[in-house]
Amino acid sequence: MKGLVKQAVNEALRACAASGQLAGADVPDFVVEVPNRVEHGDFAVNVAMLLARAERKAPRQIAELLAQQLRCREDLWLSVEVAGPGFINLRLQPQLWFGVLETIHCQQQDYGRATIGAGQRVQVEFVSANPTGPLHIGHGRGAATGDAVAAVLQEAGYSVQREYYINDAGNQMDTLGRSILLRYRQQRGEALDFPADCYQGDYIVELAEQLFQEEGARLLQLPEVDAIRYCARWGGDIIRAGIDADLQDFGVHFDNWYSEQSLYDRELVAEGIEALRQAGHVYEQDGALWLRTTSYGDDKDRVLVRSNGATTYFASDVAYHREKYQRGFNRVIDVWGADHHGYVPRMKAVLQALGRDPQDLHIILVQLVNLLRAGQQVAMSTRAGTFVTLREVLDEVGRDACRFFFLMRRGDSQLDFDLELAKQQSNDNPVFYVQYAHARICSIKRNAAEAGLVLEGTPDCAALRLEEELALARLLERYPEVICTAAQHYEPHRLTFYVQELAAAFHSYYNQQRILVEDEAISRARLYLAEAVRQVLANGLRVLGVAAPQKM
Repeated sequence: MKGLVKQAVNEALRACAASGQLAGADVPDFVVEVPNRVEHGDFAVNVAMLLARAERKAPRQIAELLAQQLRCREDLWLSVEVAGPGFINLRLQPQLWFGVLETIHCQQQDYGRATIGAGQRVQVEFVSANPTGPLHIGHGRGAATGDAVAAVLQEAGYSVQREYYINDAGNQMDTLGRSILLRYRQQRGEALDFPADCYQGDYIVELAEQLFQEEGARLLQLPEVDAIRYCARWGGDIIRAGIDADLQDFGVHFDNWYSEQSLYDRELVAEGIEALRQAGHVYEQDGALWLRTTSYGDDKDRVLVRSNGATTYFASDVAYHREKYQRGFNRVIDVWGADHHGYVPRMKAVLQALGRDPQDLHIILVQLVNLLRAGQQVAMSTRAGTFVTLREVLDEVGRDACRFFFLMRRGDSQLDFDLELAKQQSNDNPVFYVQYAHARICSIKRNAAEAGLVLEGTPDCAALRLEEELALARLLERYPEVICTAAQHYEPHRLTFYVQELAAAFHSYYNQQRILVEDEAISRARLYLAEAVRQVLANGLRVLGVAAPQKM
């Protein structure tokens, strides 16, 4: 509809120029927006104010000239008004809004899909938790966010790859191996102190028990360094398999699992450092090798190689991101925990040092989750040490509620997750409220079929005369724009808000009006409208990774 409005305004501008009322100055990129107050019309246009200087006329005078031309199109406008300093407020003929119903019925699951991405290759890397323990609910929020960002980008026409970066190199893997080995030795009856810097969760004890069942006392015959290496590899593989299983049950599937260790095996870390050295961004100081990130806005330079010759995590991050672009991605999106906010400027600096636009990398920071039960903060268990696992929350509230609740706020905002609310089958539970709207329409369709009323072709939408019906059509027309905006801003919560708004509008309509009435023409038109609502709810829920049930 915004495109239709822009076209009509441009035609009015050309008509004014042709008649000599306007000089015909170049038309700026004006805005078509939805007014905050419904009494101001369906759309407001600011073109008159943008043309005032070039046309040497008052904005309101230009707006009046354009309004006269626009009013000639009675097929388009119910009203055309000039307001304030020169806004043009437009109200469309109602039948134009109902035209979206036929579009939805024709396109069905494709309604809302866009081409703004033009096939550009985008990689979304998310979760990427160390394979040293189970996923906690913070990882779950990152998983839902990254997966939904990837989904809205795909819906908007981008070619998207989902990637998990496995941190399987470095001290954390040695710590995992040492933790398992010490618990393994305790299984043999050794009395030893368990260090505070080892992993404390009960899952380490369980892994040690399983290892002892498989290996007996064999590992005690190995040199300690070999035993730690074996435990790290063995435990890391099991933990990673558990992470994958949890994510599969959460509805998250990755196109690629990328090993940090492979960067060292292929000598890509050394290549990345050498590329920065050749570009003149690396220097030595105090025996260490530094990257001059302060040249690009970082608060201090960063170490690539320590004085003892060991490379830093930062060095592998440099190699990893350099290799992403070598794979041909136009844009890279990383989903990180909010505690990594300090890493953003240094990674942007890396891109500039490598000769890329820092806008080619977008970082989404995700806050932790405040877990509640009936409004009171709780810890579900201490099984994993100091955090609640994603698996525990999944088992209690299910995939749909879990994903929907994680996506109800911007990723970088605080999120309260109430477990009891997520399980309620009531209108207070947002995901139930949206899913019930879909199931309710499915029930209406079944009742209509039993009464012999089956939709065939396009009914006469002139039978839709109520303001609530017009409001639903307006909402349905907005859906493609919601998808595009969510993709452009990497904000899937916009879609969560939208499906809640659409569900609320339908529930309100249903509670005030019967869909199936004695007048068959009205019944057919209302059923046609309801089915369009159902389709758009299904499309939106699919993008969010939430089921659209037919019965509840």
